[in-house]
Amino acid sequence: MPSVTPVAGALSALTDEITSCRACPRLVAWREEVAREKRASFADEQYWGRPVPGFGDPRARLLFLGLAPAAHGGNRTGRVFTGDRSGDWLFGAMHRAGLANQQFSVNADDGLKLTDAYVAAAVRCAPPANKPTTDERDRCLPYLVRELELLDRVKVIVALGAFAYEAAWRVLGAAGLELPRPRPKFGHGLEVRTARATILGCFHPSQQNTFTGRLTEPMLDAVLTRARELAT
Repeated sequence: MPSVTPVAGALSALTDEITSCRACPRLVAWREEVAREKRASFADEQYWGRPVPGFGDPRARLLFLGLAPAAHGGNRTGRVFTGDRSGDWLFGAMHRAGLANQQFSVNADDGLKLTDAYVAAAVRCAPPANKPTTDERDRCLPYLVRELELLDRVKVIVALGAFAYEAAWRVLGAAGLELPRPRPKFGHGLEVRTARATILGCFHPSQQNTFTGRLTEPMLDAVLTRARELAT
């Protein structure tokens, strides 16, 4: 069995810290209420009902950053983008790009492995109406700051939506980097190069975007292709 690398060990310790966090009373109450009441189709499952940590390759050059866990997705399964339609789109595209060993992410024990990629959310708890407040975002951001410090090979941050873009911007600013002013407006395919990493914008693979055709599989595939180009 291969030994645990220092980065993997530090990420594991950070995971333990994240999953025990109770800093935001509104989010704690909501995630636990959802875990108790459940969705009828998952009534027989044990919900995770805690903060959801990042997941992936400790040597990743690509960081995929989402908004927050879905109430009946990550909040149920305990793994980011796992068990919902957004994850089907994201991991399907990652599989096509050679970043994941399988195209579906059903539960935390389904054998999914990522190569050269790490996935996290700006806010680690499922929020009511999928809308965290700016205060909740800012209380959670130190975890992302520390994650990015540990993931020192990351060259590209794929911001999945405007909320993730704002979070990535704040995290890089917290690292003391000089960032372009004014901040470029978020858009699909936006590229913002910084001394630490390039931020690459992508519409979030939510049903709101995928069902309406605002985000298509070719559009998502093109972003991942560009991300891999930027990471070389």
